[in-house]
Amino acid sequence: MANGQWYPPEWPERIRALAEGTLTPVVPRRAATVMLLRDTGPGPGSEETRSGSGDTGSGSGSEDTGSRPAVHMLRRRASMAFAGGAYAYPGGGVDPRDDDHHVRWAGPTRAWWASRLGVDEAAAQAIVCAAVRETYEEAGVLLAGPAADTVVGDTTGDDWESDRAALVARDLSFAEFLDRRGLVLRSDLLGAWTRWITPEFEPRRYDTFFFVAVLPEGQRTRNASTEADRTVWIRPAEAMDGYDRGELLMMPPTIATLRQLGAYGTAAEALATAPGRDMTPVLARARLVDGELVLSWPGHDEFTKHIPTGGASA
Repeated sequence: MANGQWYPPEWPERIRALAEGTLTPVVPRRAATVMLLRDTGPGPGSEETRSGSGDTGSGSGSEDTGSRPAVHMLRRRASMAFAGGAYAYPGGGVDPRDDDHHVRWAGPTRAWWASRLGVDEAAAQAIVCAAVRETYEEAGVLLAGPAADTVVGDTTGDDWESDRAALVARDLSFAEFLDRRGLVLRSDLLGAWTRWITPEFEPRRYDTFFFVAVLPEGQRTRNASTEADRTVWIRPAEAMDGYDRGELLMMPPTIATLRQLGAYGTAAEALATAPGRDMTPVLARARLVDGELVLSWPGHDEFTKHIPTGGASA
């Protein structure tokens, strides 16, 4: 393997079925994921937390004399049926219960978000709620506060953990959680970055909205996810190097967004540019060319994959 690009072993067979017209694509489920950023100074570029640990502690990282933002990533457990061992960002599916429950809201209006995301207002609220909820569920970071210009400070107490566990179990919707806590959702702390849709030949498909956010002052990340065995703060350049060497497994949307983030000198700079980014969905294409299947992502040539029709992937 020349790099850390992750492909499911069943893809060739499913791509052939799609090309032959014997596979009916499933409807993608809406999802949200958040690239949480923080600024770093010169020196080692990564800090990590393993499963069961508390706040992020120091870890080894490559030396870098410059100051660049780091992004919070998690490694999916090897036992996971999908993308086991791959690095990703906190994220998950949209909860339809957050569509129509009016929440206290700060920042751009729901109408603005609907236009930005290309959906209706109810869906826009649910997608933004999913982004904030998943960041809290998987990283312990909450982009909400008691007022429109505040964020909560410490979310590590037993009562907070009880609510977080109820969210994970879906016993509590995020809108209900905000109401119970008297919190305002800070949509102004999020920036919509890009949108990727799972290829049509996948059995589980997601229409995923990628957001960027800056770690709020006073909050710390922790490995709160049951799906991850490691979390890490890592500079995009360092993560890209690990991927290019084949040491860090990632799916195409993850490495593509890391390459985009690597252009920014501060977390705030990345967040400030988000409103101007193109949100046209990226959807992989599979086609038969000269006796082989060609898998490609428009605008991302590095992920093009050639798969012989007779068997294993190239």
